[in-house]
Amino acid sequence: GLLWTPFGGFSGLGQLWGETTREEAVATVRAAVDAGVDLIDLAPLYGRGEAEAVLGEAFGGALPAGVRVTTKCQLGDPKDEGVEEKIRRHLERSLDALRLSRVDLLFLHSNIVPDGYVFPEDAAQQHYFATPWTRYCEEVVPVFEALVDEGRIGAWGITGTGIPAQIIDALGRQPQPTVVQAVSNCLDSAGAMRRFEMPERPRDVISAAVDTGVGVMGIRAVQAGALTDRFDREVPEDSQDWQDFLRAEPFRALCAELGVTPAYLAHRYALAIPGIDTLVLGVKNRTELAECVAAEAAGPLDAELIARIDAAVARS
Repeated sequence: GLLWTPFGGFSGLGQLWGETTREEAVATVRAAVDAGVDLIDLAPLYGRGEAEAVLGEAFGGALPAGVRVTTKCQLGDPKDEGVEEKIRRHLERSLDALRLSRVDLLFLHSNIVPDGYVFPEDAAQQHYFATPWTRYCEEVVPVFEALVDEGRIGAWGITGTGIPAQIIDALGRQPQPTVVQAVSNCLDSAGAMRRFEMPERPRDVISAAVDTGVGVMGIRAVQAGALTDRFDREVPEDSQDWQDFLRAEPFRALCAELGVTPAYLAHRYALAIPGIDTLVLGVKNRTELAECVAAEAAGPLDAELIARIDAAVARS
């Protein structure tokens, strides 16, 4: 199977989480590989292709031995373009930016939802964010399987931030994804990625993945900055990310008591969630990378501290 040990994920290289420079981003990805990171998780939407271009420049199409790369396809409703055409077009564009002939893992990055489901507050963007269940089963999965057969991708996965019951159904259905991206933080929150009203249930998604033999890539360890000292970008005060930041104030107080940064403790917490195989980072520079590497080296948290964190953020 395709399971990596810690850890990867570089949306920050595309300036998704604050500003950086191309030079610093290239230096960061090289430093990550030197530090033992063997999975680089990317997507074309990270800086409109910038993160993928960073990797292409960093290694010139010749990845170091053992390093694997992922990318994603935000499918939604292709409208005038067929599902297969859109997936293949997105993949080829990513491969060009990466300067590679294949990727190890391709994710469906849309929310898998029941047929006919409409997001309560995001109906205007329904066509972009939602992939209905029937389309997923009858159109998306066959294309992904064909791409594996053709050697264009090593495997495929899904992003588990859609309707929880639908994600769990997808994990148990054959052909099943090799990996699921699942929210992994003490708030159990996907923040602004959440577009439905029912409970998110990320721990249930992780448990279902473990039960069905699907690898788990933890995402949102610091919940888009809500579990750090401060946001490094403008965040509307009526957003879920801002509400999560306010909810995490007792977490920051606990970090101050322990003499550690919130980002450091949040990453150690995420690594301790049962079922997590690898953890996505959102780093954009070598300073942030070093903090994450130190968190991994320190190992998962003990049960007593996990309980204190859960109590601080009132996690049920």
